[in-house]
Amino acid sequence: MTVADLVMAYGSYVVQRDLNFSIGRGEIFIIMGDSGCGKSTLLRHMVGLKPPAAGSIYYDQESFWDAEPEARDRLLRRTGILYQSGALWSSMTLQENVALPLREYTPLPPRQIEEIVALKLALVGLAGFERFYPAEISGGMRKRAGLARAMALDPEILFFDEPSAGLDPISANHLDDLILELRAALGTTIVVVTHDLASIFAIADNSVFLDAERRSMIAQGNPRDLLEHCPEPKVRIFLSRGGDG
Repeated sequence: MTVADLVMAYGSYVVQRDLNFSIGRGEIFIIMGDSGCGKSTLLRHMVGLKPPAAGSIYYDQESFWDAEPEARDRLLRRTGILYQSGALWSSMTLQENVALPLREYTPLPPRQIEEIVALKLALVGLAGFERFYPAEISGGMRKRAGLARAMALDPEILFFDEPSAGLDPISANHLDDLILELRAALGTTIVVVTHDLASIFAIADNSVFLDAERRSMIAQGNPRDLLEHCPEPKVRIFLSRGGDG
């Protein structure tokens, strides 16, 4: 995936400009920066929820926003998204939640869908919880159930929006471990929006730092390398102290 000359704006207000970076296949890529810099807005552009004011987003050389609607749908089916809340339907069991994209986008018979759902829930450590409702499980388990649903269609790219938000440190660490395990087992490309410093250092291969004041990216690279060698003091301070969240 490549972001080229991207400009993000709400009306006349420019959030970020001149964003240029590429994400390698199988890479865990972090979008980080100070509060209000546009991290989640960038994610919305990358997953087709908001068109850019200018610039392009490429999926394997194919420009998403220049493509026809049918082609966009095809590209989006290569992705999965885990939102902050998990975004589960409260009136559905975990099994029904995970089955939803399979029923919506595939012609698979119910028995095969049930088998896939069981596999995905087992993959995130929720075997045996198929009949539970979201309100009956912990916040960390809801995040994992949301991840199982995001993985339902076997995406090539998984997007996470503040995955550790609302989790205690132990649950957040378990989620980081799960992200690493998924990448190792499946080779999935993973893009994470986060300001969680422990998570950044635990999982990142590469990253980009968005600056709210300058409204542009001011650093790119492995966070550990940026901590030691980045010429931007703001980035080094963020990575050494956690920034301002």
